[in-house]
Amino acid sequence: MEAYTLEDGRILVQTAREAVHTWLQRAVMINPPPQVPEKLHRKSGVFVTLNRFDNGSLRGCIGYPTPVKPLIQATIEVAIEAATSDPRFPPVTLKEFEENIVVEVSVLTPPVEIQVSNPKDLPKQIQVGVDGLIVEKNWAKGLLLPQVATEWGMDAEEFLCHCCLKAGLPPDEWTSRSVKVSKFQAHIFKEKSPRGEVVRRESVAERR
Repeated sequence: MEAYTLEDGRILVQTAREAVHTWLQRAVMINPPPQVPEKLHRKSGVFVTLNRFDNGSLRGCIGYPTPVKPLIQATIEVAIEAATSDPRFPPVTLKEFEENIVVEVSVLTPPVEIQVSNPKDLPKQIQVGVDGLIVEKNWAKGLLLPQVATEWGMDAEEFLCHCCLKAGLPPDEWTSRSVKVSKFQAHIFKEKSPRGEVVRRESVAERR
């Protein structure tokens, strides 16, 4: 797993914020900042999550699950989409963004399919708070970031069920041999307040 420092995370979060601010203000997509570390120009999966500062509720989350674009460019694009194109929410306003939105960036490892002889053994291969999940069946696909399980107090089986629901499938569909389940990990960086200090969000494993 590529190592990302707190300074890397600070660049990504601040770039995501500037991208959203500029788009909401002028409908212009910013260019990546100059002279960023080379690793931020490598292709990587990334999600940008926007949360309300006053109550912590989700306000938007969009991302690339797989490494299809340079990380810094992908961060700019999905940050704007999280603010304007998440179908679950109305677009974020500039005033709301400046006063009541905190930005979180999750840099993903490439997903790896979980191989088990019996699907019911899948929960044993998932480390809650460390692994994110992708469930796929035909056209249906659902993804949940690692932090979702801990935020909602899910165990591995519940996490699988909710990921199936995210894909539009029955919650127990993960027990079917026709379903592909992959896992990934993430480096997560977030603001403590709007335009505030950027911190690393530790995984459950790191806190032990």
